[in-house]
Amino acid sequence: MSHNKEKETPFWKSDFPIKQEESTHVSRREFAKFLCLLSGSLAVGNGMIAAKSLLFSKDKKYQEHLICSTSEIPIGEMKSFVINDNHKVPYILIHLGEDKWRCFEQKCTHLSCAVLYKHEINKIVCPCHKGFFDPETGEVLQGPPPRPLPQLSVVIRDGNVYVTEKEKK
Repeated sequence: MSHNKEKETPFWKSDFPIKQEESTHVSRREFAKFLCLLSGSLAVGNGMIAAKSLLFSKDKKYQEHLICSTSEIPIGEMKSFVINDNHKVPYILIHLGEDKWRCFEQKCTHLSCAVLYKHEINKIVCPCHKGFFDPETGEVLQGPPPRPLPQLSVVIRDGNVYVTEKEKK
């Protein structure tokens, strides 16, 4: 007595009737076409980026910011300020002498403590770890700071003090 049992197909195979052998067939030609299309589109994209940067490149503009009038800061004094209400990056404007102005970021390059200009010793001082900077250049004179203070350009025009920074794209 022979029982003829039909093989029952699993439930999931009835939902996906693609045969296993057919699902893995990708000819070399189709694969090569796909790779050519993909690499060609990447090359075109990179070319467009390069063309845009060459055609539309502009010289970096400098944004000018009015800080105060020259009469507001006596010689030997400093003024702390921020640009565009960005309180994460404070600056100090120092009036070193007649027609001699400097502007530096107010964060020490060691651990970002606030630095101050001390006219009596003619140094920019970081009180946290006894770091000293040159008020002319921002270079480190003494202490743990690893780099000079970032500096902005100062422009005096019509009795006002402006600082300039490179425009961010």
